[in-house]
Amino acid sequence: MPSLIHAPKDAEIRIVWREGRLTDLQHTSSAPDAAPPAFRDEEGALDPRFLTLVEAALETADAAALGRLVIDLHEADQASLLEAIDPDQRPTFIELLGPAFDFAALTEVDDSVREEILEELDTETLVEGVRELESDDAVYILEDLNKEDQAEILDALPALDRVALQKSLDYPEGSAGRLMQTDLIAVPPFWTAGQVIDHLAETPDLPDSFFEVFVVDPSYHLLGNVFLDRLVRSRRTARIDELMNPDRRRVEATDDGEDVARLFQRYNLVSAPVVDEDNRLLGVVTIDDIVDVIQEEADEEIKALGGVSSEEELSDSIIETAKSRFGWLFVNLLTAFLASSVLGLFEASLAKMVALAVLAPIVAGQGGVAATQTMTVAVRALATRELGAANAIRVTFRETFVGLLNGLAFGLITGAVASLWFQDWNIGFVISLAMTVNLVAGALGGILIPMTLERFRSDPAVSSGVFVTTVTDVVGFFSFLGIATLWFGLH
Repeated sequence: MPSLIHAPKDAEIRIVWREGRLTDLQHTSSAPDAAPPAFRDEEGALDPRFLTLVEAALETADAAALGRLVIDLHEADQASLLEAIDPDQRPTFIELLGPAFDFAALTEVDDSVREEILEELDTETLVEGVRELESDDAVYILEDLNKEDQAEILDALPALDRVALQKSLDYPEGSAGRLMQTDLIAVPPFWTAGQVIDHLAETPDLPDSFFEVFVVDPSYHLLGNVFLDRLVRSRRTARIDELMNPDRRRVEATDDGEDVARLFQRYNLVSAPVVDEDNRLLGVVTIDDIVDVIQEEADEEIKALGGVSSEEELSDSIIETAKSRFGWLFVNLLTAFLASSVLGLFEASLAKMVALAVLAPIVAGQGGVAATQTMTVAVRALATRELGAANAIRVTFRETFVGLLNGLAFGLITGAVASLWFQDWNIGFVISLAMTVNLVAGALGGILIPMTLERFRSDPAVSSGVFVTTVTDVVGFFSFLGIATLWFGLH
């Protein structure tokens, strides 16, 4: 008798097992031999029906069923699956697949997920997985391990692989030396195009993918490169030193990964050689690694602007997430008390005129939004090196005048609405003037605060938000209530 395992109601499937093995997938409304669901649905999300099948195979430790489901998945899809299944099932997933599991998938998962998996896997499994990876992916995984585990895995690798990986691990985290792939093609300048092509055809252990051939002297100094398209179009008798580009853009192993990413972006590169301080060729950085750097940088900036730690992931526990967010929430609370204290200075005015209490948050809120817009542009420009000493004054004047124009426009709109609402043109005049002042202050705060923080070596993406909000709240309340006190005192 076949047994059934529960499935989500909306999945409209049942999973059939015979003698403890997955034998069939049946749709409740279709033929019993229906094909398994696709990995992703039409919107690109993980299909819950597919996930149900995988979890069922894991529950019964059916390696054959699991293999049939995931053997053809790309490494990025295997990573998505790893993140979706229960954390306790992740090591089982890898062990059941054995050699069929692509360890490159571990470079695609959240950092916390990868660290948990690496802690659970035995050394032998890790050694076998790392052995099959390209050097840059191997370094990416090894750098998450402690020194003892790194040494244990490195000692089990062949000598050449061990030396190359250890050298990459010795470079600073996030540097080009950590990003580079050490597998590359290097030839002497006196070879001909025909010799290089024959070499590529006859060498069994070439890199999985490459775009160019590097030209080096006997001491491995980089002389230039020849892209493959030019190589295959050239006469077989043409010498490589006649075909090579001697001005190939290159990066040093100690260069920061974000600087390398900007180089790729600026010059539309797909790869770049990595050299040491003596111009000796060490490896190559490729566009797939740079895309990851750009994504990580953007992710960090977005989180920082919201006061969230760059280390926070969706896979983090509730306690870890709450702790990471507590700091900036506490700072924000202190600045909120500061802004509220401004209201206390005008307690008498507020008591006399309720309209002031109703309208004050509008001025502060509008200034905060305007300041956030300016701050976002400024932080991004600082991160991409588009904003610096050369254009700081021009950009500051630009943002100030933008704030002034928007302040005048919204001042008129808000003033007209307030006048009609409270049937008092004096209220309209006061809020109109305060709105203009606060939007100018927001623009100045949004540009000057990030630039000042950058000047003092503090990350503007992390710190700017709280300070900018405080400026607009304090200036907004003070300008509105201060102008109101003076104006109505005169009238």
